[in-house]
Amino acid sequence: MNQDSATTRLNKFISETGICSRREADRLIEQGRVKVNGDVAGMGVKVSQDDSVLVNGKPLRAKPKAVYLVYNKPIGITCTTDSAVPENIVDAVNYKARIFPIGRLDKPSSGLILLTNDGDIVNKILRAGNAHEKEYIVSMDKPITPDFVAKMGAGVPILDTVTKPCKVKKIGPKTINIILTQGLNRQIRRMAEYLGFSVTSLKRVRIMNIELGELKPGQWRYVSRAELSLINSMIGGSSSTEEASVLTQPKAARRGPLVRNAATSVSLTDQQSTSERKKASGTYKAAKPNPRHGTGKRKAASQDPRGKKGAKSSKGSLPQSNRSKRNKA
Repeated sequence: MNQDSATTRLNKFISETGICSRREADRLIEQGRVKVNGDVAGMGVKVSQDDSVLVNGKPLRAKPKAVYLVYNKPIGITCTTDSAVPENIVDAVNYKARIFPIGRLDKPSSGLILLTNDGDIVNKILRAGNAHEKEYIVSMDKPITPDFVAKMGAGVPILDTVTKPCKVKKIGPKTINIILTQGLNRQIRRMAEYLGFSVTSLKRVRIMNIELGELKPGQWRYVSRAELSLINSMIGGSSSTEEASVLTQPKAARRGPLVRNAATSVSLTDQQSTSERKKASGTYKAAKPNPRHGTGKRKAASQDPRGKKGAKSSKGSLPQSNRSKRNKA
């Protein structure tokens, strides 16, 4: 069993054959169903092509040829490989071999998304630190103003950070073209909401050098050799580790926040802790102060459960964070 830098983690080695995902491979390893060179394998083991790897007593098949697809995702398709989810992207594409999407597009969004069986290229394209361009055509619920274009391009405070400067151009009365190098959770929609606009349609038309072109919704094609060659040259210096994105994105962006519309009020009871709700209803009984701990007096807490950062301003309320899925456009 090899442990040098030229080897591959066992879960990745298994998933690259196409029989399952890395997470599923981890479960197989944890259940003792994987053997390397005759021994039951443990988590974190590294292997090479010279090692004998058995899953459920059977040797792994050869690693399949890399596949890269360009897909025009229709509205309503969910970007997940979970077959239990209705209208998932894998079933929608219906490709003959196991593939998975590179990144995500929200269910109500449409347009270009790449699918592959190559995990390494996924990391290099998606990591925020690699700053690869993604282009969108976005329509709003009201006319686009010069102020809106300027503020979107300069950066908008969402998810406990300020978005990176981006290219924004008005292309219609209510429509913009926007090019991002970030991939924060529901980024464009949150940016617009902060500025008092609401997205009515969002379509991705380009990722790096790959363009949607004339593909109709629901159609897919292979990435051409010329396109793939250019992608490989563009990601040549890119990081394939999670550090590139995890260290450059705020915690709220990684968790996936809770959207708050500036025009929508939320009752105090909805945001309060259990004790605060009891106080509001009159059923709360304060604990007696412990003499050893002084008088027990404390500075009164703010009645705004969001705290100072969540307080409303003339520009609207700053979205708060919650756990959800990541890397949506």
